[in-house]
Amino acid sequence: MPLRLIATDLDGTLLRSDLSVSPRTRRALDAARAAGLQVVPVTARQPHGVRMIAEAAGFTEYALCSNGAHGVHLGTGETLFEVHVTEAAQRSIAQALSARVPGVLFVSVRDGGQVFVAQQGYAEIAHFEDHKRWPHEMGAATLEAVLAAPSLKFIVRHPILTPRELLPELSALKLPGFAVTHSGAPFLEVLAEGVSKAWGLAKLCALLDIDRSEVLAFGDAPNDAEMLAWAGRGVAMGNADEDTREVADEMTLTNDEDGVADVLERLVN
Repeated sequence: MPLRLIATDLDGTLLRSDLSVSPRTRRALDAARAAGLQVVPVTARQPHGVRMIAEAAGFTEYALCSNGAHGVHLGTGETLFEVHVTEAAQRSIAQALSARVPGVLFVSVRDGGQVFVAQQGYAEIAHFEDHKRWPHEMGAATLEAVLAAPSLKFIVRHPILTPRELLPELSALKLPGFAVTHSGAPFLEVLAEGVSKAWGLAKLCALLDIDRSEVLAFGDAPNDAEMLAWAGRGVAMGNADEDTREVADEMTLTNDEDGVADVLERLVN
């Protein structure tokens, strides 16, 4: 089947390390769109984080946010779908993990990604790059307030432990009712059960009547691995995590070497 849709992660993939869209990458994206291909960002970011780079990348249509949990149309603002981590799942994680790993902190991202409810102490260890939000704007909620509503994404973070160190602690609890991943950011990202970038991309493709064999996907981090495995052609960046490289069909250059553009130029030129 011919190629119809390009799905690309943003941070560490399409964007350079300074979070810019290079002129070469923009030209390649424009050429792909001119050739009739859908170009869809698939990201852990919320819509507001995608819109920060949308003009530079030429994104005006579909976007998959919150690691696939939230499908939106950037132009109209329409929500295509969204699924949430339940309050019960959040509460069981918070109670059991706090007992196992003292000092762990939580954030609830809700209401289409517009509301960010951070537990007291979280802002002190956060940076703007983590969530594309300024720490002084994050607030300091009680844990009960964080857990009070379902989340598009439920964030789990420790001041010292890395996501790779924290993930086995959470997995050891053997709790049901959620999925968990990480994107290279300094926290775990908990999603509704069964949700991943692959899940969200499959839903969008079903809406657009596009077969998975017609999809080319790019990524670099563990949260991209399922998407690269699902797509008809999965491309890992030269800077990709080892787990992501293993499931990809091929490798390209790093994000700072315009690896996405390098592949697209050979496709549409």
